[in-house]
Amino acid sequence: MSRMLIGVRDSVNALLKTRPSMSFRGSGREDYREWRATFRRQLLKNLGRFPERVPLSPDVVETCHEDGYTREKVVFDSERYASVPAYVLIPDGLKKGERRPGILAAHGHGRGKVDMVGLAESEGDKKHVAALNYDYARKFVQKGYVVIAPDWRCFGERQPDAAWVRECRDKCNVSYLAYGYFGYHLLTLNIWDGMRTIDYLQSRPEVDPKRIGCVGLSFGGTMTTYLSALDPRIKAAVISGYISTVRGDALTDRGKGNTCGSQYSPALLLYGDIADVAGLIAPRPLLVEMGEQDTCFVIDDAKKAYAHLDRIYRAAGAADRLDKDIFPGAHAFSGAKAFDWFARWL
Repeated sequence: MSRMLIGVRDSVNALLKTRPSMSFRGSGREDYREWRATFRRQLLKNLGRFPERVPLSPDVVETCHEDGYTREKVVFDSERYASVPAYVLIPDGLKKGERRPGILAAHGHGRGKVDMVGLAESEGDKKHVAALNYDYARKFVQKGYVVIAPDWRCFGERQPDAAWVRECRDKCNVSYLAYGYFGYHLLTLNIWDGMRTIDYLQSRPEVDPKRIGCVGLSFGGTMTTYLSALDPRIKAAVISGYISTVRGDALTDRGKGNTCGSQYSPALLLYGDIADVAGLIAPRPLLVEMGEQDTCFVIDDAKKAYAHLDRIYRAAGAADRLDKDIFPGAHAFSGAKAFDWFARWL
């Protein structure tokens, strides 16, 4: 008598049919308030332990004047066992005592913070930055904002040692496993580093600490989503090339966006999805960019996630604080609405 073997993919497909227990299903402000408190508490529980706070002890280790702005390289401590290198871009023309809005520019997969500020060394790097419109930190400082672009763990100056990762393994996945032995999730640690980056940004004399924004493409969109959801100091956000559903994207053949150790959100599908996390940003202003030719976060799935997010914002009484930029491009930062968005809300 033959027996059908249930494989891993069959098992996952069966699990995908289960209904998440806390995905937003309400319709009004009271529904939203109750859901938000419950969902946020569950999200924090599943993200696990955060590091202990230590003094930032920042050092400016490099200063370079560019056309219209100054670029500083700073290093500060986010926790006992980690330091964060970042570029700070300060626009020219600030008056004595003047404070400008500050923006955290979150990078995605690539070379880290150098892509954000346009420091491309080779023709290949230049083409990569141009294709993704990736130097949005530089674009925002040229609009008059003070911008900070940190390296997340596993990227830029924080890459794991090549001999440790080995050529055949993904650095995000290896790092996720290594931190996991100590009870940490890699996404949680990067969220913490982002919060400490905001601590530092708010300490700058050129920055108005009450006007902080966050923007990011791809994994930078992941970081913008989670940071903005969990840190109320972020007053406005732009998420590019990330809003989607894990159910319809990363766990099927349709897309490949949420599959690395840096973006893994523990047990998310048991209680919600990406749009639910983004829904915690409400009622603060949020712009979502979606590329019609994006093969990482495919447009049909992105639109489905956005529709759920729109229901959350409407229930929160903040429909006018959510907008979308659907542009005829691939996996890239659009910017068609982003600059006006921050000008309006910051």
